[in-house]
Order: sequence, then C-alpha cells, then structure tokens
Amino acid sequence: MKTIIFSATSAMGAIFIASTSPAGLADEFDVAVSPIKLVGPKALVKMEMVNHLAEPVSSAKAACFIGDNSGQVVAQGTRWVFGGGPTNKATIPVGGTNVFYFVVNSGKPWATTNLTAKVVFSRVVLQGGQLADPVKEVKITSISK
Repeated sequence: MKTIIFSATSAMGAIFIASTSPAGLADEFDVAVSPIKLVGPKALVKMEMVNHLAEPVSSAKAACFIGDNSGQVVAQGTRWVFGGGPTNKATIPVGGTNVFYFVVNSGKPWATTNLTAKVVFSRVVLQGGQLADPVKEVKITSISK
C-alpha cells in the first residue's frame, strides 16, 4: 500500500511536508492541513480537501499519529475522512471542497504541547469504485498559523 506522510508541530507552528506528487500535476486531490490544536485530551487536525481529479471522490481514508518531542507515538486514529459508509452516497465533485477535523483522543492530558501529527492517506475511492493512487494523486500542503 502506498502512502503520503505529513507532519505538523503544534508548539511553534513549524511544519514539515513530505509529498511525492510531481510539481505542476493538474489532476490531484489537494489536502491543506492546519497545525494541531489541543483541546483537553484531544488533538484536532483540520484538513481541507479540494478535488482537482477528473472524477468525483466518493471516499478517502487516513490515519493520524500524534508523536511527542522524543518521537514516541502517544495517540493514534484511523478514519474515513470523507464517505466510507454504505449509506453515505455523497461525493466531492470535481472542483468541490470538503473540510474534516481529525480528532485523536489521548485518553489523558497531554504531557507536552510540543506534539507532531503524521497523517497518512491510504485510500482514495473515486465515483464508481475506482481507486486513486494516494502517492501520485494526493498533494498535501500546510496552512501556517
């Protein structure tokens, strides 16, 4: 399974992006990721998705790993960030947008505010069931504070 990885640090808003999409690629699923916001025992990672693919997107699945400043994963979650359910028939049309707040619960207060989120897209399903390649067709960028 091919993946694309994003990292964001909450303390100073520093952000690192690893994108394997070629520059200038017009047909891509763009994801803009905001810095982490901590709310009690939860980390919120806002993702704004824009579909520039040739077909509507029916679902997309991602995992989010929250790491501390020593590199240890302290919380994680996997979600369908759009669609994914048998009763959810909505799509992101070509040129359409969608916003998703990835909520990762640690179950306890955070020991530090210097946390890093790593988001991995593992599946993007187009209308009709065809799969898009997350490495070639997903472009992740950051929104700074």
